[in-house]
Order: sequence, then C-alpha cells, then structure tokens
Amino acid sequence: MAKVCYFTGKRPRAGKTIARRGISKRSGGIGLKTTGITTRRFKPNLQKVRIVEDGAIKTVRVSAKYLKTGKVVKAPKRTWKKPEPNATQTA
Repeated sequence: MAKVCYFTGKRPRAGKTIARRGISKRSGGIGLKTTGITTRRFKPNLQKVRIVEDGAIKTVRVSAKYLKTGKVVKAPKRTWKKPEPNATQTA
C-alpha cells in the first residue's frame, strides 16, 4: 500500500484550505470574508527504511515521527565488496 505507515497506519487525511480577503476587525478592518474553500490532502511524512523483522530484511515506509521514537530496528549496512581481479596474472 502506498503512503501508509507500516507501524502506525498513518495515511493521507482530507482537509480544507480557506481563502480569505479583507482586514481583521482587530486590525481596524470590517472583518475577513471567505472567498473560497478548496479540499486538500494532509500527507504523512513517510520515509523508506530497511528493517529487520523475524530475521529477514525488508524495506517499508515508516512515518518520521515513529522513527524518532527509536522503536524501529534498522537493518545493518551492507559490507559486501566486489572481489578484485587478480593482479598477478600478467603475460
């Protein structure tokens, strides 16, 4: 599933943006007037992370807030290196 946290289940939420014009009464105007309302999506801050789960390494999407808690066990960095060709084989 795209855009869903693997651990917390956070997903995009629907919301609205309200466009207003005018000057607030506090600032000496006659108040703010709503000129338009449009829907928008609040997306979670998801990061791709390689984790260890049941001894296997898998890549999942995790929210940044959950990563900061320290409850995620990240997979170790890969240490494998490409073998070098034999330099002693000269003609």
